[in-house]
Amino acid sequence: MYRLGFIGLVGVVFLTMFSPTSPQQGCRGAVKSLTHLNYSKYRDMRTSIVVAPQKEVMRAPDDASIPVNGRDVAGEDPPYEKNQNRVNPVAATDSSIARGERKFMRTCAPCHGTTLAGDGKVAPNFMPPPDLLAAPTRARKDGFIYSYIRFGGVVMPSYGAQVTAEEAWNLVNFVRHQQQTNPR
Repeated sequence: MYRLGFIGLVGVVFLTMFSPTSPQQGCRGAVKSLTHLNYSKYRDMRTSIVVAPQKEVMRAPDDASIPVNGRDVAGEDPPYEKNQNRVNPVAATDSSIARGERKFMRTCAPCHGTTLAGDGKVAPNFMPPPDLLAAPTRARKDGFIYSYIRFGGVVMPSYGAQVTAEEAWNLVNFVRHQQQTNPR
């Protein structure tokens, strides 16, 4: 019992010695001094100076660097005329299709829906995406779908930052597999 009283007394002495309290402020001053951090006045986003990344010098990757997530060429051309005739270098194995399905459910399903019909949760807010199992998408070449995923299109934004080249080919394999197994 005496220990708790002694610890409380030491706590009160500590607070009064090291915090800017006064009898008028009472405990509010002590709590504020312990919980309020002293930030610079320039910490606020409205008054801070923005450094535009495009104005800084971007250095090229080191010659000895190795890509970690598959083979991804930095200077890949986005024009569809050049890329639509590309052949899928990733074989359509069960593991490739499964990886494509996992990536689709994380990245593409919010717009295209889990049934690939273009009825995702986000679709009502924007122009609905196409049905990936319909005839117009079936008629597209693998390279065109790959380019659309990586570089975007008329309505679809570019997903090149979220989807690597290998993941895009896995997505193409998944879509082609779904087109074969679930025809519309």
